Amino acid sequence: MSAKGWATLAVAACIATAAPAQTLLTAETAAPNTTPGISIIALSEAAAQKGVADIQVTSGQTLTNSVQNVAEGKTDIAAAPFILPFFLSRGVGPYAGLGAEAGGELASQLAVLYTYRISVQGLFAYDSSNISGWSDLEGKTLYNGPPRGAALSNARILIRTNTGLEEGTGYTGIQVNWGQAVKTIQDGSADAFVLPMSFPDPRVSAALASGDMTIFSMPKDIHESEGFANVTNLPGTVSFSMPVAEMGYGDGVTIVSEDDTFRGPGTVGGDIVNVSMDFDMAKALTAAFIENIESIYHAKAPFMPVTWHGETDIALTDMCGPNPLKYHPGAVAAWEEAGYSIPDCAK
Repeated sequence: MSAKGWATLAVAACIATAAPAQTLLTAETAAPNTTPGISIIALSEAAAQKGVADIQVTSGQTLTNSVQNVAEGKTDIAAAPFILPFFLSRGVGPYAGLGAEAGGELASQLAVLYTYRISVQGLFAYDSSNISGWSDLEGKTLYNGPPRGAALSNARILIRTNTGLEEGTGYTGIQVNWGQAVKTIQDGSADAFVLPMSFPDPRVSAALASGDMTIFSMPKDIHESEGFANVTNLPGTVSFSMPVAEMGYGDGVTIVSEDDTFRGPGTVGGDIVNVSMDFDMAKALTAAFIENIESIYHAKAPFMPVTWHGETDIALTDMCGPNPLKYHPGAVAAWEEAGYSIPDCAK
């Protein structure tokens, strides 16, 4: 784990000592400066403050592995883009080695506490790269995510949807783990980047030390096309749009859009547990989350207030439909006691 990851865990551990809890849980998540990373670190704080549990968080993980670890009972909680349990349930993609039967059995062991928008997949490049939009990607080298997982799958789908290009024939893809993301953006090994983003995005902000950047919206006609509608039918992918003025960037970043609206595919997921988790524990964890959405979650980073924490509308959560996951019964109880409505299809 990176020094930054350990430092984050040390802070969480110090907070946890303020209100000792009887239960120790383990959790895995992405880099600590991402929405999934912040979400689970915030849960560890909320759970400790309420005396629910002490949560030992390991950040910087590949979530493909984390999802499987929760399904196998090796880890208590993990962040999960919803495309991963879908792949797992069919034994395809990064879980092809498991096969459909074993993958389906593992996926049936997963349940959701709460959901959020993890990111929005998008294209950006340094102004010095002479990339002027999606039409310039043919023959280029693109950094499109870590070696395996939801981000890489989503990037390849997005590039194909916007350009018709396939990795290996239409462009060269390079994959690097998240811990090396900013260095890879800065070192010139890629012409452009198709990566998950928050608004404002910490990786973009950090990489501005090497030059000004431009972020390119998905063209409106493609965003409204049947092809993109098919993409949003995948579990964990929703249509997303936001006024450019609300994206939170300052000097050094230009947003290219034909109508001052940024568009792209939103990646939705949530923090998941094994279905065997005790009802009362799942309820208490979810209640701690709900009670601290504004005081802890939204205060953690500039982009956190717009990541849909606390939403239960299936248009934003992407529960139901082809998503194989349901809320844990304890989580349902916590949501309903807090006055929220959970659709029957997600219970």
